[in-house]
Amino acid sequence: MARLRVGVLISGRGSNLQALIDAAADPAYPAEIVLVISNLPEALGLQRAAQAGIARQIIAEPDRTVFATAAETALRQSGVELVALAGFMRLLDTSFVEAWRDRMVNIHPSLLPAFPGLHPQRQALAAGVRFSGCTVHFVRAEIDTGPIIAQAVVPVHDDDDQDSLAARILAAEHRLYPLAVRLYAEGRLRIEGNRVIVAGGMPPDIAALNPLEALASGRG
Repeated sequence: MARLRVGVLISGRGSNLQALIDAAADPAYPAEIVLVISNLPEALGLQRAAQAGIARQIIAEPDRTVFATAAETALRQSGVELVALAGFMRLLDTSFVEAWRDRMVNIHPSLLPAFPGLHPQRQALAAGVRFSGCTVHFVRAEIDTGPIIAQAVVPVHDDDDQDSLAARILAAEHRLYPLAVRLYAEGRLRIEGNRVIVAGGMPPDIAALNPLEALASGRG
């Protein structure tokens, strides 16, 4: 059975890209990464793609419309069926978002709808929350909105700073993103309004979704 063809957009080090690359290295994984696009030529994630033998393209175009046109062409030529944003740090043209509606996903380091936008870890610490985490969602024109596919929960420790909390969340991201892409590739996601229904429910390997286990995995 043909695997889902995924295009990944990045701007930085590409650690979530690497998590997807690692997942796709398993022949049983139902998706493969066929193209990585970066808006920054110095993005370290491009090296990760090169090491994995994945096609790469740099579109260092500040104009959103021009970027969207070039990215659309590259994605179509590569036969991409799902676009995954992985640390892509720029706003996308609305027409591009609509063209890939329900076929483009993003991961954000907070439990959306809480703490959207920049510096979500700083926002979480300032709010004094006891739990934080990450969210994979379908992309809409408004930043960090769209139907939520899956979320992972991590505890917030009393002595956390932005870096320590970000590191804990990032570890959860690396588990959650490949799982969300797998659910999409398996055709198990159905959007109803602003909700995502997962056929058969969430698989049992999403322990990160359980806040009690997140507590147990913290410092005891």
